[in-house]
Amino acid sequence: MFRIGFGYDAHRLVEGRALILGGMSIPFAKGLLGHSDADVLTHAVVDAILGALAMGDIGQHFPDTDPSFKDMQSLRMLEQVLGWVHEAGYQVNNVDSTIVAQKPKLAPHIPGIQARLGEMLRVPVHQISVKAKTSEGMGFCGREEGMEAFAVVSLVKK
Repeated sequence: MFRIGFGYDAHRLVEGRALILGGMSIPFAKGLLGHSDADVLTHAVVDAILGALAMGDIGQHFPDTDPSFKDMQSLRMLEQVLGWVHEAGYQVNNVDSTIVAQKPKLAPHIPGIQARLGEMLRVPVHQISVKAKTSEGMGFCGREEGMEAFAVVSLVKK
């Protein structure tokens, strides 16, 4: 038995915030604005896992109206959701994800992001795909107003 989930997230870029992607701090003049650390990639992965479990979305479990989640590391959300995966008798099989950002160049950071996500998900790094794309100057990502991320996760029975 296996299950598949799809996740998406987007956040606005602003000055005065750290840029966190996949739990890693990426050097850049701007960061993502959100109630938590606004890690758009980890949020998409969490949403994909929740989708695979048919448990709704990230906003239902970690609402931005709850002060206890203010400035929370998104990796802590991922840990909690992974507990639900294991309680349901599954484990993560693989992740395929895409970050859309005009800047900064993310290619040099992708191996580290893959390693960090693999460690968190307890999945070999060769089963974690992280891709970075620009939108060729189009839309909010192309105008460098924000970033978005997409993720697909497969779960398999233990």
